[in-house]
Amino acid sequence: MAKLRVLNLGSLNLKVSGFLHQSGELIRCLNCEKDQIGALKKRPGYVNYLGTANGSAALDLWSWQKDDGTTIYTYRNSGGIVYYSTQGTVEWAVCGNGTVTAGEHVGHAVLEGTMMIGFAGGTPRYTTDGTSFTTITAGAKEEFTVSKFNRIWNGGTASNLFFSTQGTVSDWTSDSSSIKIPGAGKINGAFVANDRVVISKNSGIMFTYDDFNLRQVPTDLGPTSPYSRAEVEDFHIYLTRKGFMGYGGNRPELLSNAVEKQIYNDAGNGIAGTSFDQAPGVVFKYDYLCAVGTVKDDLTDEEVGDCIMKYDYQLDEWSNYKFNDFPSSLHTFKNDAGDDQMIFSSGAALDGQCYTFGGTAISDNGIPIECQVEGVLNFGNPEQDKVFHRIWALASPGCNAKVSVALSDSFNRNSLKWQAVGDLRMGIAKYTFPRESRGKLLFWKLMENSKDTRFQWYGFVVDGEGIGE
Repeated sequence: MAKLRVLNLGSLNLKVSGFLHQSGELIRCLNCEKDQIGALKKRPGYVNYLGTANGSAALDLWSWQKDDGTTIYTYRNSGGIVYYSTQGTVEWAVCGNGTVTAGEHVGHAVLEGTMMIGFAGGTPRYTTDGTSFTTITAGAKEEFTVSKFNRIWNGGTASNLFFSTQGTVSDWTSDSSSIKIPGAGKINGAFVANDRVVISKNSGIMFTYDDFNLRQVPTDLGPTSPYSRAEVEDFHIYLTRKGFMGYGGNRPELLSNAVEKQIYNDAGNGIAGTSFDQAPGVVFKYDYLCAVGTVKDDLTDEEVGDCIMKYDYQLDEWSNYKFNDFPSSLHTFKNDAGDDQMIFSSGAALDGQCYTFGGTAISDNGIPIECQVEGVLNFGNPEQDKVFHRIWALASPGCNAKVSVALSDSFNRNSLKWQAVGDLRMGIAKYTFPRESRGKLLFWKLMENSKDTRFQWYGFVVDGEGIGE
């Protein structure tokens, strides 16, 4: 086999047998991202975002950039109170008339320079100044709220999709009515795709409305968690019990085949049932993130605690993140500088703290970031014995990650005897295998847990030869 150069690191692929893995495909990838094609980089960290408001975790985060082109507000719904931050930088303040039902999600939509919020069973409100709300006495009392065709559309607790009078969010009587969404289940989502209103029900069926006709989408794979849905280039990604789907206005397509075993598996260690209904998602710079909780696939039998599943939209690749503070809600917005900014709240945070992800942060608010990457090489002939001579591991100078290798004749990770390759701080580490080191498969892994500068992992080169047939 001479030298095998593994310099095109891929992504998670848990769907296929380890004996079918291509060089560079991964069976574990935690807290790394693709900064350059073929290389992996330690993900960025996060720092505090504003203060703690009333000390309750934010159930919802959203933003509104007004049509003056300069005014920005970010909002949080926590402990039954809606707070705002001017320009997304000033400390949280309570919105006037901002008390909502504690524990209920709040939906929002904007029409004609006015933002409306709605929540299940509660009186809807609107604001023109962004800081105080006026009650809509005759408005629809539902959560899922969207703006299209010069109206606000609102639904949730049953199968009626209500709409406002054209051109206003406050008039729900003079030119307002509702559309009955047929079929099993109740409305659990409303959004806009392909210039149509899209309505989903908790039975999985979906419909589109173009202001004239209601049409059923040929699927029963609508979102199970409406909070998991996020959009990139009018392409909507969301979670279902059969995986992550992508929807562009025609019919949903499966995106998550490679990580199916983390979503559901025969051992029952995939995503927990309640997470399918509540998991929050977001798109940040072409990466889709969904906080699904602890998962354990039945290929590697490895657990990822507080897992955030990450989909690279550009490369069609999957990996896992784990934050020290597990998100209860996530949001992205364009900040004062015009840059995309991602914020999130942690349900585990007892003080109501939110965080901002990315930028120059290299730790999780002061906590080291743990990285793990693992793969297996079969060299195209898994039945053949090989003798291994040397391996060179390649990384960016200053990298403190540890690389190890193990030889085996079977895909049994529990019996592996790992051997450290060496120090990567100079950017390259060379390891010479003990004489007559043999095996059919070569397992490799990289591990790092620090607050150090983010490293680049470029791959490795293996020197060996096949023996016999």
